[in-house]
Amino acid sequence: MARSRTTQIETIISRTDRLIAQGSKTSALFTRWRLAIFLAGLICTVTLYKLNWYQSGNLSLALFLAIFIAVAAYHNKVEAQIHRLRQWKQIKRTHLARMALDWGNIPTRPTDERSSHPYAADLDLVGPHSLTHLLDTTISDQGRERVRNWLLNQPPSPEQWRSRQALVRELTSRPLLRDRLTLDAKLTGDQEINGKRLAAVIEHRLGLPHLNTILVVQGLLASTTIGLGLATLFGLLPGYWMFSFAAYVLIYFMTDQGEELLEHAVGLHHETERLATVLGLIERYAAHRETTLASTWAALIGHVSPIQQLKEAARTLHAVSIKAHPLVHLTINAIGPWDLWFLRRLIQVQERIQQALPQWLDALAEVEAASALATFAYLHPDYIWPTPLTTTDGQQQIPPTLRASRLAHPLLPPGTRIANDVEMAELGSIYLITGSNMSGKSTFLRTIGINLCLAQAGAPVCAQSFNWTWSRLACCIRVDDSLDAGLSFFYAEVKRLKTILDATKDRTVPPVLFLIDEIFKGTNNRERLIGSQAYITALSKGHGFGLVSTHDLELADLEQVIPRLRNAHFQETVANGTLTFDYQLRPGPCPTTNALRIMELEGLPISPTPHNQAQ
Repeated sequence: MARSRTTQIETIISRTDRLIAQGSKTSALFTRWRLAIFLAGLICTVTLYKLNWYQSGNLSLALFLAIFIAVAAYHNKVEAQIHRLRQWKQIKRTHLARMALDWGNIPTRPTDERSSHPYAADLDLVGPHSLTHLLDTTISDQGRERVRNWLLNQPPSPEQWRSRQALVRELTSRPLLRDRLTLDAKLTGDQEINGKRLAAVIEHRLGLPHLNTILVVQGLLASTTIGLGLATLFGLLPGYWMFSFAAYVLIYFMTDQGEELLEHAVGLHHETERLATVLGLIERYAAHRETTLASTWAALIGHVSPIQQLKEAARTLHAVSIKAHPLVHLTINAIGPWDLWFLRRLIQVQERIQQALPQWLDALAEVEAASALATFAYLHPDYIWPTPLTTTDGQQQIPPTLRASRLAHPLLPPGTRIANDVEMAELGSIYLITGSNMSGKSTFLRTIGINLCLAQAGAPVCAQSFNWTWSRLACCIRVDDSLDAGLSFFYAEVKRLKTILDATKDRTVPPVLFLIDEIFKGTNNRERLIGSQAYITALSKGHGFGLVSTHDLELADLEQVIPRLRNAHFQETVANGTLTFDYQLRPGPCPTTNALRIMELEGLPISPTPHNQAQ
């Protein structure tokens, strides 16, 4: 199925290339026609003027100018269509990059590394080459944040999850809508829609005292100046216009023209136009009733259509943006009270949309986030939609459970990732994972965590089957020391483990699914063993379940002490002097180690002690 999807997208790219080639030929033809029309018009008009046929020359000039303008207008449409096709092709090429994990061709977005988050860094959810890097197709800052919130703030309520997944599944079958959202946003600018900045300008109220009175006075003075100036120009009056203009300038500089608000609004019309365009597109698709998109959009957007009001706001902000061109700005304000007029218009726009704008941005963010997950599902048709284990009233049906078959990591290439099964179905269930270095323990823990994040966000997962009960994720996989905070690696690890243990004590919320890699790796063997035994025993009694990996084979004896602990392992094979790994999870403790073998293969000295020979 994935190969079929790749072929389908490649076919669309090929068709688009043909259309671009045809359009380029047409554009080149129009370029030649424009040059020919210009030269023919120039020759004809000059010749007629040279022959003193001025009326015919004027007619020739008007005729050729009209033909040139008509051809130029059509040529511009052809160029706009070529640009549109190129953007469409780039969107499809990015889809192929997402499927192939070609990170260099997947656009990056601003990111917050979330170093204090309980699992974001451990599971590669944020940052370069992460899950959000892979699936984020949003076009606004609030849409980008919504995707991350769905992944990082879990679990949602069952009602939220059901409505969210219903919308994602519906949008999965509507690739045209999803790609049109991206296309229409790109055609009006490359930057994302900055909803926070727009909301800040709309919410920033500026009370200019006596604005209407000042505007009337300045309008009268400007009109008087223009009238007197024309009278002076035609010799009807002396230069009286200087007096009215001086009064106009004096009031201009003595009056607050709303400088603070106008400075913030400069350039914002582009984002307002993009917002109006994409909201209009969604509104047209949501006009079809009896769909999840229609019901979701109606619930979020209310009964007020945002399109006309946002277009009016865009026109006003466009007029305000003349401040970005100081010479033009001063010239036009010298003719009339431009700033005051559009400050008044902007205040009226604020009054109309201040309450509704956050609602519109929230609705867009919800559809954007669902669209991002839907694109992820569309590009990975082999992934399955997971099923939460709940009763009809939304309560958990069975004890905390995670059951998956053929579970694999979505950030690994399809040709190299290895699938495994996992099943935990009781509070206190623990997989104790042992294994050699580089055998796949850490990747297996991340595989479980990242797929659970996808499942609880409403997306499909990389598995053959996936059933679970709502869980709070907590990880101790990637731990770093902190020179700024004065924390050693071991102390940072201890603090992280303490946070996980404390989380398992709260029984009023969903249980914790903990994923702990190389427990207490920052201390010596003896203390690591003692600490690990006590910690795992405490975990088995808390409100949680999960997996713990370790190099300490002695911990495998805990299977005799903790009833719900099971041993499993990864191992390697040695062939022709090299280590190979199959990354398959096997039951029981690991029967081999490979640290000394790796050291030897890399040319480090190994003491030939009896213990080493046994290894």
